[in-house]
Order: sequence, then C-alpha cells, then structure tokens
Amino acid sequence: MRHRMQGSATRGGLYCLAMALSDEKYVSVTTFKKDGTSVPTPTWVVGLDAGKIGFYTSSTSGKVKRLRNNPKVVVQPCDSRGRVKPDTSPLDGAAVVVVGSERDVIYDKIVAKYGFMTKVTRVLATVGGVIKRKKQPYADCAVVITITQ
Repeated sequence: MRHRMQGSATRGGLYCLAMALSDEKYVSVTTFKKDGTSVPTPTWVVGLDAGKIGFYTSSTSGKVKRLRNNPKVVVQPCDSRGRVKPDTSPLDGAAVVVVGSERDVIYDKIVAKYGFMTKVTRVLATVGGVIKRKKQPYADCAVVITITQ
C-alpha cells in the first residue's frame, strides 16, 4: 500500500491517491488552529465519488471548529494512535463540513467498512458524555476532503 501513496499531481494521480487513502484503516487528518498550530487526529475514512475521502464527526468537535476557520488539511496514513506510517508522504487537502444526505452517505459507508466498531465508539462517546456531563451530538456531520497536492 505504501508505494501507492506516492503519485503524480495530475487529476488521475490525485484520484488514485485519494482512493489509496480510503483503503487505509486509519488516516491522520491534521487541521490548523487560528494561530497556525497543527492538530493531527487519527480518523476512519471512506472513499467518495470524484476521488474524495470523508469521515464523520460531531458538530461540536474541535476539528469542525478549526475547519470552519481554515479548510486546509494534511492527511497521511497512520495507526490507531495517530502515528504516521513510515514510507508514506503527507498530502495537502481542502475540507468542507457537510450535513444531511451528504453526511448520511458517509455515515453509511463508514458503518459498512468498520462494522461493529462503530457501535462500540458510539457507546463510548455516550458514556464519556455522561461522565463529563457534557452531551455532544454523535456523528451529526461529516467532512469531505479533496486532495489538492
């Protein structure tokens, strides 16, 4: 898989890079604070039409807040702890937050790809909200990333 992460910046090359990313179990999605500080987060991603990738999240998450200020992202294959895989290169992208039917497509694809683990994370998110006394909506929006590099 690692060799597929290197490719040309042509339209077809970007499509192939996005599809290779969507084959990964985890992808580090780095967003940026207003002061330019990078914040990497391991995420589950799925491939979308037109060579884009997507993931779901909460509308109250830090990722969404940062993306509303700056749509630039950097993506790279990683493990579940966010450690990027060796011999892979970071790719620049532009992200947009979506809701409604666009979010539903991404949600369904993630459930199909990751199965039972999506149910586990939902329960953990609910328990975490109870413990923190801060209820957050679960997967009420999604993010679509277009690779630009």
